[in-house]
Amino acid sequence: MVQKIKFGTDGWRAIIAQDFTVENVARVTEATGIWLKNHFENPSVVIGHDCRFAGELFMHTAAAVLVQQGIKVYIAQGFVSTPMISLGAQKHGCEIGIILTASHNPPSYNGFKLKAKFGGPLQPEKINEIEAIIPDVCGVDYASFSVDNALKSGLIDVLPLEKEYIDHVKASFDLPAIQASGLRLMYDAMYGAGQRVIPQVLPSTTLMHCEPNPSFMGQAPEPIGKNLQELAQYIKTHRNIDCALATDGDADRIGLYDSHGEFIDSHHIILLLIHYLVKYKGMSGKVAIAFSVTPRVYTMCEHYGLEHTTTKIGFKDIAAIMVKEDVLIGGEESGGIAVKGHIPERDGIWMGLILWEFMAKSGKTLDELIEEVYEIVGPFKFERNDLHITEELKQKIIKNCQENNYKSFGKYTVRDVKTTDGFKYFFDDDRWVMIRPSGTEPVLRTYAEAPTLEEVREILKATEEAICG
Repeated sequence: MVQKIKFGTDGWRAIIAQDFTVENVARVTEATGIWLKNHFENPSVVIGHDCRFAGELFMHTAAAVLVQQGIKVYIAQGFVSTPMISLGAQKHGCEIGIILTASHNPPSYNGFKLKAKFGGPLQPEKINEIEAIIPDVCGVDYASFSVDNALKSGLIDVLPLEKEYIDHVKASFDLPAIQASGLRLMYDAMYGAGQRVIPQVLPSTTLMHCEPNPSFMGQAPEPIGKNLQELAQYIKTHRNIDCALATDGDADRIGLYDSHGEFIDSHHIILLLIHYLVKYKGMSGKVAIAFSVTPRVYTMCEHYGLEHTTTKIGFKDIAAIMVKEDVLIGGEESGGIAVKGHIPERDGIWMGLILWEFMAKSGKTLDELIEEVYEIVGPFKFERNDLHITEELKQKIIKNCQENNYKSFGKYTVRDVKTTDGFKYFFDDDRWVMIRPSGTEPVLRTYAEAPTLEEVREILKATEEAICG
């Protein structure tokens, strides 16, 4: 039976050698090529891969299929991050960018993301069109095609996408000010594709996991607290780091730590970025956030007179707004954030550099800057819990949510429910919990916010007991 290939919230992902095979990559690529030729004259594509197993093999497979469809192909020189492919598509006028990555998923996975000419995610309706024409068997003879010969003959060109990205960074940030500030900075690449950037732009940065390791030491390269314990312990033990940045497998998500080794979540990062860009840099524009982001962003927007909107979860919906409107910042709870002045794409390194520049220019610690944010929106904590449960129980919980069966979670009484994308239960102005199945992994996520971390965990525990029995 032919495997049906489906794109999720952020691309098609599957286990390497099980469903993520050379043939299946060729099938998806052939559909992409057919779609391109139906919509564009003389289309071009830029292709890259991250640090996962067989990345170059899958990239060469995609290149072989597209070249034989009469499409101009550019491939990345070495492994690259997702933002490098998105920037490359925009810079070189390619109708499509393909990045072979499973982002933050476990090391056994790989994936296939599609990027648009504007430098961000291809829109869902176009991805649906491509998905609908994926053939059962690839009709292009990619196996006997020589990529080496195509490179020699000019059918395929190689682009230095990492260098182009680094040049873009150097032109956009006051790197000398960061270097001269005396800030003691650290970067954990999680063995991902961003590993060569920070050493080149801020060479005095302390580095961790900045070498290729396709197994990611057996851990999913997602920059969240439970996956960054080695980084946290280093900061707590050495006590000589002012701020640490971490990025995921394809470097489009950010993780952040303060000088005490405490994890700073994306809600705080988004608020810090708005505060810096508006108050300190005099910028303006709309704020677009995903449904799972703290409503305190609305408080910040009202403080600065900014228009705001909330989207479904998945950065593609935020990118769609950024392309059409004057958007200052777009962000997700999962660490994917984009800002004006860069591509409409998540970029963990870019966000980290903005915050490091903020610290350098203001002369303040991260704690002091967060206190400035709290003066506007009030103090809060947030945590997410991923429940690995059976599909049967997951569907039962979602059905209960849909039928509005949850009136309380432990001692917390539900005052209001919002259902933009998932189920967000508000207890009062400062406390809420959200339940939503993941769009990329077989888990049910619960998210909670409260004034203290102890209470956040109390809410998450009460929620798990209420929904799982």
